[in-house]
Amino acid sequence: MNKSELQKKLYSLQDLKYRDMQIKIIPSTDPETVIGVRTPELRTIAKEMVKAGDFMDFLDDLPHRYFEENQLHAFIISGMKDLKECMEELEKFLPYVDNWATCDQMSPKIFKKHKAELLPHIKDWLGSDRTYTVRFGIGMLMEHFLDDDYDPVYPEMVAKLRSDEYYVNMMIAWYFATALAKQYESILPFIEEKRLDVWTHNKTIQKSIESFRITDEQKKYLRSLKTAR
Repeated sequence: MNKSELQKKLYSLQDLKYRDMQIKIIPSTDPETVIGVRTPELRTIAKEMVKAGDFMDFLDDLPHRYFEENQLHAFIISGMKDLKECMEELEKFLPYVDNWATCDQMSPKIFKKHKAELLPHIKDWLGSDRTYTVRFGIGMLMEHFLDDDYDPVYPEMVAKLRSDEYYVNMMIAWYFATALAKQYESILPFIEEKRLDVWTHNKTIQKSIESFRITDEQKKYLRSLKTAR
């Protein structure tokens, strides 16, 4: 399937109401680049492209014109079974990721089997000057290193981040709220000692209070830690 055929297929699946909703919830994306194709249909197309074996030209054709093409790119990378190939394609693509949806929906399954190899890349991503590369790095640390592979050094890495970017700070808050649910005793000092900036600190508490994985007693204490400065 060449570019023209792919774009024609995407437009054949266009849902204008869905498109309007996407434009509202993904404000960083140019509305002119949003076709309005639902995620399950995009995942199906991505699988068809992989099965047909004609996706490499598509992956090399950067930057893409449409949001949906970026989504397809993310889904193809997420399904790659060879770590080296996956990481090479991911590193090529990350500089072109320009919205939270593509960033957050890209999660290579192969990483679950190669956490030791993943960690150095996460450290590099956290040091990037690109908003969604940093966000992706935090997301991978949250997804893969808050359970059996948890180490207190990981939240230290996230707590040191400082950004003026909303989508970075929101991910930091999401990370710490999730970490509180999974590693409460280890993470609580970051909140008690106000190790995060004020907005992210309060957003972390807000998201934690909304979580069903935090006890009522914990929520009460977290509320008392909100700060105005």
